[in-house]
Amino acid sequence: MAGTTLRDVAKRANVSIRTVSNVVNGYAPVSDELRARVQVALDELDYRPNLIARNLKQGRTGMIALVVPELDVPYFAELAREVITAARAHGYVVMVDQTDGDGDRERELLGRDSRATMFDGLVLSPLSVTADELRERANRIPIVLLGEHIYHGNFSHVAIDNVAAAREATTHLLDLGRRRVAAIGDQPYATGETAQLRTSGYRQAHARAGLEVHEELIMTTSHFHRRLGAEAMERLLALPDPPDAVFCYNDLLALGAIRALTRAGRRIPEDVAVVGMDDIEEGQYSTVSLTTIAPDKAEIARRAVDTLLKSIDGTTGASTEIVAPHRLIVRESTAGENVGT
Repeated sequence: MAGTTLRDVAKRANVSIRTVSNVVNGYAPVSDELRARVQVALDELDYRPNLIARNLKQGRTGMIALVVPELDVPYFAELAREVITAARAHGYVVMVDQTDGDGDRERELLGRDSRATMFDGLVLSPLSVTADELRERANRIPIVLLGEHIYHGNFSHVAIDNVAAAREATTHLLDLGRRRVAAIGDQPYATGETAQLRTSGYRQAHARAGLEVHEELIMTTSHFHRRLGAEAMERLLALPDPPDAVFCYNDLLALGAIRALTRAGRRIPEDVAVVGMDDIEEGQYSTVSLTTIAPDKAEIARRAVDTLLKSIDGTTGASTEIVAPHRLIVRESTAGENVGT
C-alpha cells in the first residue's frame, strides 16, 4: 500500500529493518524461514520499493537507453516494445532515441561517460560507427550492441545468425523448384555488414544446391525501405529473363516488391515467390501474406537487457556474443492458398 515502509514490514514480520532490507535488495543471505516470514508481510502490506531512492543511493538513474537507426521502421518499433517490457521487469525505464544512421550521433552517444548521462547503460543498433571507434570508446558507459557480429573486442552483441537465416530463406525458395532467385537489399559498402552477411547466406544456399548465382539478380539498395524494394523489383522485371522468386533482406523491401509485382500483373507466388525477413506485423496482413524469417525479438530484447544490467552491476566479465534464434514462417507469398493446410 502507498506509504508502507521497511519499518512497517519489519514490525509485521517481527524482524529487524536490516533483515527486511536484505530480503528486498538481496544484499545478504537470509534463512528460508525469515525470508518466508518477510515475504508474507511484504505481500500483506503490498509493499512497493522506492526504486528512485534505491537508484540514487547506488549512484544510478534507473534508466537505460535504446538507440536505433529508424523508429519508423516497424522492426525497430516492435523491438523497442520488447526492450521496454524486458527492462520493466527489472524496474528500469527505457529512453528511446534514433540516430538516422548518422555516425556523428552514434559517436556522441558512445563518447559520453556514464556519469554525464541520464541513463546507466546503452543498447545500441549501430550503422555507421566502426569497430575501431567502438574500441576507442570502451569503458565509457556499459553498452550492448544489436546487429551483426563484426565488433570483436570490448562489447557484447546480440543478433541472429544472418548468414544462416538468409541461407534458410533462399533454400526455401530453391526447394520450391525456383531457379532464378533474386536478392533485394545487398549493400556492398562499409556500413552494409548486415546486408553482406545476408548476401553470403544467399550465395551459400545456391552453392549447397549446386546452382549458379545469377549476378544480375542481386539488387543493391541504400536502405531497407518499401519504395526501394518496389524499384528494385521493377528493375528485375525489366530483365530479359526475370526471376521466378525473390529473397528480400527485410519485410519492408518485400512489401514494396509485392506492390511492384501486383502492379505488373504478376501472380504471387505462381509467377514469383517472395520471402522477407523480420516478421513485422504488417506482413501477416498484407495481400498476399508474407513468408518471412522471424527473429525472436522478445529473446533478443531479454538477452540484451539482461547482459546490459549485469554490466551495470559489475557482475559480468568479458564481452559475449549472443546468437538469438530465428525461424522460417511460411505464408501465402510462397505457399499460396495451401498455407496452413
